[in-house]
Amino acid sequence: MPTLVRRGFRWLLVLALVALGVFSTYEIAESPGSQLFGKTLVSGPSNRRIVALTYDDGPNPPYTNRILDVLEREGVHVTFFVVGRAVQAYPAVVRREVRDGDAIGNHTWNHAHLIVMNAAQVRESLKRTDDAIYAATGTHTHIMRPPFGARDWLVLAQVRKLGYTPVMWSVPLAKDWERPPAAVIARRILSKVHDGSIIVLHDGNRGRLCAQRHLPAKVCDRSHDIEATQLIVDALKREGYRFVTVPQLLAIKGAMRTSAPGSE
Repeated sequence: MPTLVRRGFRWLLVLALVALGVFSTYEIAESPGSQLFGKTLVSGPSNRRIVALTYDDGPNPPYTNRILDVLEREGVHVTFFVVGRAVQAYPAVVRREVRDGDAIGNHTWNHAHLIVMNAAQVRESLKRTDDAIYAATGTHTHIMRPPFGARDWLVLAQVRKLGYTPVMWSVPLAKDWERPPAAVIARRILSKVHDGSIIVLHDGNRGRLCAQRHLPAKVCDRSHDIEATQLIVDALKREGYRFVTVPQLLAIKGAMRTSAPGSE
């Protein structure tokens, strides 16, 4: 019996180590900066005093509207990665985003994990969202962000077939969805910002239709993100940063690649 127990223990240890290895590999592969599955945009030029402030999971009135009020007052343009079902429910909010000069990105139809979908399902989620964006704004987008940052070779292959540039981020997520105080969100962001950073905040929660379904505040409330937006904008302006949209960031990177040596 002791021998059987030892053998069982060894097998459990082996299985635990394998599981740990798989998890560690997944964490590395799915980290925002990983290029294992293909090239993604993680940040902009490291020698330009610019940042791209982005928001995920909306639109989510009235919180998205109040974030837009802050941005309009400060003359700052950002990028909203929108969820298709929320765009369909609140098209006027997305129209305002475009009217204000902000950029729109595709964040899939319902924020589901793309890596559990087949190729046809990935394409359908992105196309359905693009249709909703076009119906609301009359424009198409060529940038997308995978929900949870989750991606693999199949996902990125379908993303590129549809003409999208996949966009990740360089500043660690502030976990604003846990609703910490605005000062905490801002501190977590500001402590990691550098030239060319891409920052992520959240104006919604996985595209849930909060205003229509009267969901609880713990699911929908993004008041702290509104205040954090003001704190982050104020601080980065004082430090001399200029805010750009993700398409502007891509254009700057493209211009730098095609410039003659020494022309910058």
